[in-house]
Amino acid sequence: MAGPFSDMTETIFADKSVLSEEYQPEEILERDQEIEEYRYALQDVLFGRDPKNVMLYGKAGLGKTAVTTYMLDALATEVETREQADDLHVHDVNCNGKTLFMVVRRLVNELLPPHASDFPKRGLGTGDAFDELYTQLDRIGGTHIFAFDEIDHLSGANSLLYELPRARSNGHLNEARIGIIGISNNYTFRGDLSPKVKDTLMETEISFSPYDATELKTILLDRADRAFIDGGYDMSAITMTAAIAARDMGNARQAIDLLRVGAEVAEKRGEYCVTDEHIEEARRLVQRGRLSNRIRDQTEQAQLVLETIARLEEQGNCPVRSKEIQAHYKTVATSWGVEPLTTLKSIQDHLSDLHMLGFAKRYDRNEGLSGGQYYEYELDLDSDLVLETREEIEHEE
Repeated sequence: MAGPFSDMTETIFADKSVLSEEYQPEEILERDQEIEEYRYALQDVLFGRDPKNVMLYGKAGLGKTAVTTYMLDALATEVETREQADDLHVHDVNCNGKTLFMVVRRLVNELLPPHASDFPKRGLGTGDAFDELYTQLDRIGGTHIFAFDEIDHLSGANSLLYELPRARSNGHLNEARIGIIGISNNYTFRGDLSPKVKDTLMETEISFSPYDATELKTILLDRADRAFIDGGYDMSAITMTAAIAARDMGNARQAIDLLRVGAEVAEKRGEYCVTDEHIEEARRLVQRGRLSNRIRDQTEQAQLVLETIARLEEQGNCPVRSKEIQAHYKTVATSWGVEPLTTLKSIQDHLSDLHMLGFAKRYDRNEGLSGGQYYEYELDLDSDLVLETREEIEHEE
């Protein structure tokens, strides 16, 4: 008896990993200027001097992390051929969701000898962790570059960026040299740093701007040639994908994801060439997924109010006043076992937020002396998407 996968004998992909977020390209395209700035910022390492500190700014998907990995790999390779250069040690840390103590502790444990006990999670403070970090750095010696991704998410960023660059001048280090690379999605991050940190860093700033459609097309063509079988894509589909991503955020990650989903759409249909039609369907699916994630980001009560509007929309009862939304909201909240909000004002506050976020349309009505002024609301996105997302959320819990 044939199994459920027995008829899956063909694929549009030659190497699907090329379209994954984890893929690190051997060559970085359309970032020549940023690479040149990076090259001069890191050159002191080749001559046994203290590395410069570097801060990278730009929204997600613009190549900051990929360029950093590429440059540090290239630097490590070059260091091996240079007599003047010290041994190079690179430490990558993603700061998202981490405290300063967690970051320093992780670095300590990374540097400890193989048979040493880990630095304890409790009982010692951040100052103790820094002391142990300096001990281990000097034990190992050489040049150490710390690449802190999403550093704008670290609450103790001021302390970290003040402490590490001054470690050698403050006498904490004699054998080791330190350089810092900070990667931030927030262009205003530097402005939030204290004046003494800014003076200490004296960093090279590299800003990553959004890609335009031509640049994205170059990147997509390179990925498509590696990812798909011969004849696996139409050039017009690549052009369309680049244009969609350029109009949205200029984000390479978004463009590559869109191309991958387009190929999955084609393969699911038993077709083995990505066309404009597949990309258009992928755009709809990706947009739907993004909206679903935005719904999930809302509080439970905001989701329930949104679900209420969606149900009224399905019944053809929108636009609708907040009083009627409140009446139906109580039924929706109770059906999910949630204690409903009791005041109309609380419902109106959520409606105002949902309008501001683009989830709901709001209409200003004025019926004069007889009816007065009031707002009416209706959904500003697909009601099926809201209801499907809410069902998924409730069944996950």
